[in-house]
Amino acid sequence: MMFFASLRARWAGLLGAFVAVALGVALTAAMGLGLASTFSAPEREPVRFAGSPVVVMGQNTLTVPVKRGPDTAHVSKPLAHPHPVDIELLRELRRLGPVQLDGAKRDAVGVDAPAGAVREVVGDRARVLTGGDRRLADPEPGRDAEALVAVNSFLGTAGGVSAFVSVFVTASTFAFVVALRRREFGLLRMAGATPWQVRRTLLAEALAVGVAASGVGCALGAWGAPLLAEALVDAEIAPEWFGIGGAVWPYHLAFWVGVLVAFSGAWIASRRAGRVGPVEALRDASVDTGVMPWSRRIVGGALLAAGLGLLAWTLWSDPSALLKRKTYTTQPMILITALAALTPLLVRPVLRAVRLPGAIGLLVRENSAASVRRTAAVAAPVLVTVALAGSLLGSAETVGEARAEEARERTGAELVLTGEDLSPAEVAGEVAAEAVEAAEAGKVDGVAVAASSASTAVFVREGEGTALIRSDARAVGDPAAYASVSRLPVVAGDVRDLDDRSIVVNEEWERRRVGERVDVWLGDGRPARLRIVAVLARGTGDNGAYVTSANAGAAAAVDRIDVGLRDGADRDEVAGALRERFAGGGEGGLRVRTAEEWLAATHPATKPQTRLGLLGLFVLLGIALIYTAISLAGTLLMATSTSARGPELRSLRMAGATEGQVRLVIAGESLLAVGVGAALGLAVTLLNLGTLSAGLSRLSAPAGVVVPWGVVGAAVGVCAVVGAGVMGVRRR
Repeated sequence: MMFFASLRARWAGLLGAFVAVALGVALTAAMGLGLASTFSAPEREPVRFAGSPVVVMGQNTLTVPVKRGPDTAHVSKPLAHPHPVDIELLRELRRLGPVQLDGAKRDAVGVDAPAGAVREVVGDRARVLTGGDRRLADPEPGRDAEALVAVNSFLGTAGGVSAFVSVFVTASTFAFVVALRRREFGLLRMAGATPWQVRRTLLAEALAVGVAASGVGCALGAWGAPLLAEALVDAEIAPEWFGIGGAVWPYHLAFWVGVLVAFSGAWIASRRAGRVGPVEALRDASVDTGVMPWSRRIVGGALLAAGLGLLAWTLWSDPSALLKRKTYTTQPMILITALAALTPLLVRPVLRAVRLPGAIGLLVRENSAASVRRTAAVAAPVLVTVALAGSLLGSAETVGEARAEEARERTGAELVLTGEDLSPAEVAGEVAAEAVEAAEAGKVDGVAVAASSASTAVFVREGEGTALIRSDARAVGDPAAYASVSRLPVVAGDVRDLDDRSIVVNEEWERRRVGERVDVWLGDGRPARLRIVAVLARGTGDNGAYVTSANAGAAAAVDRIDVGLRDGADRDEVAGALRERFAGGGEGGLRVRTAEEWLAATHPATKPQTRLGLLGLFVLLGIALIYTAISLAGTLLMATSTSARGPELRSLRMAGATEGQVRLVIAGESLLAVGVGAALGLAVTLLNLGTLSAGLSRLSAPAGVVVPWGVVGAAVGVCAVVGAGVMGVRRR
């Protein structure tokens, strides 16, 4: 009976934990249902050759033997330039039955003939696809798989952040409950209750909250999962056909995770509650003492050391890892947890640096410093939200801006001609050749140099032969001309020495000394042994390799021409002349843009993939902000209740304070606690972004820091509004 009576009396204090757990379970259930749907994706029917029972596809993969311990395995990578179906093979296939061609493209053909007969004719000259494998001949056959991987990554990260913040909010709520109820626990001990009985009471309350909240959360998750799937499709994260299946295991997972979160959140608090002695019932201290047990100090200090050590180790050993989304999404959580654990220890030093005007300001600061537990309970969730917002978004925007600036530094051309809108690709190559020839011959006034290039790739076996690495590359027609219209970050050698027997690599390559020879496979799968003539800085990862057009193969169509102008030439007039000559709007026309326009279109600070990642980060921050609002509201309701602060507030009234002044003091304490949390969160943000900037500098990339002040300010503003709103509805 005492247990149920305690629940009825303490329901307002436990409401925040209930909502936090319910929301966490709802998110876990919805995301689990989404993940289950990606695991059981429906079989997609072929589109391009749907009417052909057999598809013959040119070789489009490179297979290379690599070492796997004492054994040898074969690793395959998609070729940059797949092979077309041989003309002679096409003639032999026509003898078997009708052959379907897709226009002038011969990368794959459909054959209406028995599969066995087709395989006998083809042999090892091409690939024979039947059944569902015919989808491999569709345009971008891996697009759906890549989209599902993106969905998996997004849902997994969101689920992890939800669990992290949910456990944190729940643990923080129960810890503050214990702080407010220490007199009650002391009275129970004086009445004969054992430490285990006190702990059992608190754990029973947590278990009741967890079971009830998990049930509600599962119902909310079932309702929200289809909405989540629609949002992922609308945001182009998931493919259009993506939907929620009928899996059951996500509900079981979410329910028991919710119960575990509530129980584990109360476990540490219950240990502290059990240690409250009978003497506590007779002591009513106005100043919090002993707010940080040594166990928490040790854990917080260890986490802080681990977070700082991990940042330093990554910066020293592999600075490029700091640029990866997985790193800057998960690594800050260690520092956030560390500072959140040490918040009661940091509150007073931060408050000493604050000077508030007037008697009310002095009272607000001293009350906040005296009630460390209350201030820390309000500041900690704000710290989490501000640190997540600043670190996650700031890292993504810092990396994006560095990549955009790096592209600007590499581009020395004044005009850029591109053929990405041309069809078929062979036409683009012909027009590009004509444009280069015309420019070099001086047929376009004002053009000093025109350098053509094409997208390709090279493959190299590294790690002492244990891994096959693909490196994006550009194939240039005239290395000297290309060097004159680009500013590549060369750290050794000379790009102008590039010829058909050599290659330009970057510092990421295992072999990167000028003059050293390296065995590679070219974009069409041909093996080659090339001499390194120049090495580029590693940068943000966009500095690829360079080869000549001959080493790219005939399938690598020119897709870009960088144009440099003569001294005194008018850029607009030259651009108009080029458009009139080569961009007539028909098939094969080239698009003429200034370098600034081309960079803005192809190398924005926020790329499409980055925008999808940022969308996911905004969702994560929204989750964290909701949790923070819940935690703030619950904590402030408990902290300003009559039972918690009644004597103190009555003393203020007896000293002559008006009701408005009392409210102003309480609101000031709330806003000051929010400010403390924001300051600590900003400290974590600046530390993470500063380390990222140092990593960019080590990679010879443009180093700067982009702090998302708008998002951070909005997060702090929401927290402040929640705090002020709770004060506004508080009952006397």
